Amino acid sequence: MTTTDTDTGEHRIAPTSIVVATDGSDDADRAVHWAAEQAFLERRPLTVVTAIGIPGVPAVAWSGVGAAYAYDPEQLQESGRAITRQAVELARHLHPGLDVSSVVLVGDPRSVLVDLSRDVHLIVMGSRGRGVFRSKVLGSVSAAVSRDADCPVVVCRPQRHEQPPDGGVLVGADGTPESLPVLEFAFAQASLMDLPLTVVHAVWDEIGAAHGPVMVSPRESGLDEYRVLLGESVAGISSKFPEVAVDLRLARGMAEDCLTDTSATWNLIVVGRHPVDSLLRLVTGAVATTVVERSRTTVAVVPQADPPAEV
Repeated sequence: MTTTDTDTGEHRIAPTSIVVATDGSDDADRAVHWAAEQAFLERRPLTVVTAIGIPGVPAVAWSGVGAAYAYDPEQLQESGRAITRQAVELARHLHPGLDVSSVVLVGDPRSVLVDLSRDVHLIVMGSRGRGVFRSKVLGSVSAAVSRDADCPVVVCRPQRHEQPPDGGVLVGADGTPESLPVLEFAFAQASLMDLPLTVVHAVWDEIGAAHGPVMVSPRESGLDEYRVLLGESVAGISSKFPEVAVDLRLARGMAEDCLTDTSATWNLIVVGRHPVDSLLRLVTGAVATTVVERSRTTVAVVPQADPPAEV
């Protein structure tokens, strides 16, 4: 993997950085907007990254003598530098004085961003790309990165509505100690953005199977154990963010359906995912990927730990 910093030459991305991936598309510009605002609110440096490569195709197959794809590596690097310069200008226009740098990386965009996720604070990206190579697999980059990354990943989905969302932040809670990082991320975002937070726990039963997804009325009886679980899961975190208005809700149906059914009304949806080498990832990873693919608003996927092994 090679790097080229369009601003200062040799470049190392600081561990405190927010990284935004761009390929010059409208979807990527949406991600730059979100990332610049987030970096401003969190007072963190922002690094704009362009990955030059074809998803799923090794670099040796598209560069050099005898390559299967006739692309000039030097032209690709220059194209990448032009894309990052445009994104840097956009970020600085939105927030003059923001600490913004840029880097061009050579390799499969999915591998490049997952590698970066081990050492940075947050990755932000669009939901599909145009970039140097038009391909159906480009749409899978955001799903792959949000599934495999070590840090939280924010995917800025297209919002197909005239009025901007005003519902606040929505987070899914399963009531386990391992989901606390997910809740804390959601509380922190609600606090930064000065938005209300809705914490929802999905209940799967015969009613949910027949009629879900649907929010449960606060007056409905017979669900007290779930309400207690939900209240206990946020009790310690709420005290850290007393400024955040919190609404605890139960919903009936599959978790992914409950989180995406009204996605266009939310400013941000937060969902958790277990580690990539975990059996539980087969469940939570599928939920997170479905939420990313279905939502009509910005989605944050937050890694969470596995529960301790039973002795």
